[in-house]
Amino acid sequence: MIPILNLDYGRDLVMIAVIFSGAAFVWAGWAQERPPRGALWRIVLVLLQLIALAILAFGIPIAVQHWETPTALASASNALVWYIVVFWLEVIAIVGFSIYFVRTGRGALIAPLVLTVVGLHFVPLAFVFAQWILLIAAVLLTAAGVGAVFLPQRTAAPSFWSGILAAPILLALAAVCLSAGVGALA
Repeated sequence: MIPILNLDYGRDLVMIAVIFSGAAFVWAGWAQERPPRGALWRIVLVLLQLIALAILAFGIPIAVQHWETPTALASASNALVWYIVVFWLEVIAIVGFSIYFVRTGRGALIAPLVLTVVGLHFVPLAFVFAQWILLIAAVLLTAAGVGAVFLPQRTAAPSFWSGILAAPILLALAAVCLSAGVGALA
């Protein structure tokens, strides 16, 4: 059985937690574009952002303190090259599809598109980092991105649905990675 978390790379797990919590902060912010009426959803989104900031505040110093510990992204490694390739493919796909959506009057679909592409990019990154929890992120975030397209746009913007679905997923996975990473670095 392959473990879902590779504890050989504790720093990578902490950095995944930091990146996921930063992304959760951004998604909860983007969800503020047009949430359902009333203050409740804005309060929920701000709470998600505060949780993200707490994980960031805890995780960044740990990552910095352990920066010299082993990482899957060792300099000049195949993993680093693949990471860079996947990143640029993701950027090109998001920019290309965003331009298409804007030109065709479907700009509201950009947030679900971005979430779907981000979700899909975790599939190869799971292999790059040898962190199989990224496959869970891939499945859940891709499903959230696709699902956000079909949720009622009259109730809220697709960016709200994307953010309200993505932020809790990212925060839960960040908490797991941070806990495991701190334990691995201890």
